[in-house]
Amino acid sequence: MPRRRIGFWYRFAAVICKPPLVVLLRRDWRGMEHIPAEGGFITAVNHNSHIDPFAYAHFQYNTGRVPRFLAKSGLFNKGFVGAAMRGTGQIPVYRESTDALSAFRAAIEAVDRGECVAFYPEGTLTRDPAGWPMTGKTGAARVALQTKCPVIPVAQWGCNELLPPYAKKPHLLPRKTHRVLAGPPVDLTRFYDREMTTELLKEATEVIMAAITRQLEEIRGEKAPEMPYDPRRERIEQRRRTQAQTQRGTQQSASQVQSAQPAQSAQEEGLGK
Repeated sequence: MPRRRIGFWYRFAAVICKPPLVVLLRRDWRGMEHIPAEGGFITAVNHNSHIDPFAYAHFQYNTGRVPRFLAKSGLFNKGFVGAAMRGTGQIPVYRESTDALSAFRAAIEAVDRGECVAFYPEGTLTRDPAGWPMTGKTGAARVALQTKCPVIPVAQWGCNELLPPYAKKPHLLPRKTHRVLAGPPVDLTRFYDREMTTELLKEATEVIMAAITRQLEEIRGEKAPEMPYDPRRERIEQRRRTQAQTQRGTQQSASQVQSAQPAQSAQEEGLGK
C-alpha cells in the first residue's frame, strides 16, 4: 500500500516547529531503518516531557512517514488548532465512548489505509521518579492485534532535560540532546487470532512496554527497575498509607484521652474534699 503524502498542513507545521527545535536541541537519532517504508504501522513511544511530541514528530517527519497522533476529540473543534489537527491527519479519540475498541476505530482505519499511528501507551507523562516508562494502557495493543500491523518500539530522552515533566520553565542551558532509538518490530504473533480478553491485552501491552524500556536502557546506558512504575498500584499504596496514618492518629488520640481520665478523676476527688 503506498504511503500517504505529507500534505500542506504537515509541511506548514514543520516550517513553524522545526527551527526552534533545531536551535534548542541537538539530535542523536538512531533506528530510522526500522520505520517501514510502506504500509500501515504503529509506533509506541515513551512520554516524559510536554514538548517531546513535537521533537518526536520531527524525528519521524525526517523518515518520510509522518505520525498521526491520537488526541482528544475536543481539540478538533477549536478554530486554527482544530484546522491544523484535521489538516495534519491527527486522530480524534472519543473518550466518552463506552466501547473501548470503538474509541480507536479511527486509528484502526488509519492503519488499514497505510498510515503510521503514533501511540503513547502510558497515556500521560511518566510519573516514574527516574523517568522510566510506566505500565501501559491497552490501546496500542488493541489496534495492533486488530490490524496485525508492525509495532515499532521507540524510546526518547532529552526533552525531559529541557522541560522536565510538570515543570513550568525550560532549562535552556546547556543545550540538551534529543536522543531517539527506534527498534525492530515487536513480535506479537503469539497473540493473534485469540479472544481479545483483558488478560491478553494486558500481556501484549507488557511486551510492547518492555521493548520500549529496553530501547531506553540502551540510550541511557543503565538498567530500568525490574517492576515498572504503576500509577494504580501507587494510588492503592498511598490510600493504604493514609488509612494507616489516620488509624494511628485515632489510636494515639484515644490513648491520650484514656491517660487523661485518671488524672481528671483524681483532681475532681481532691476538689470535692
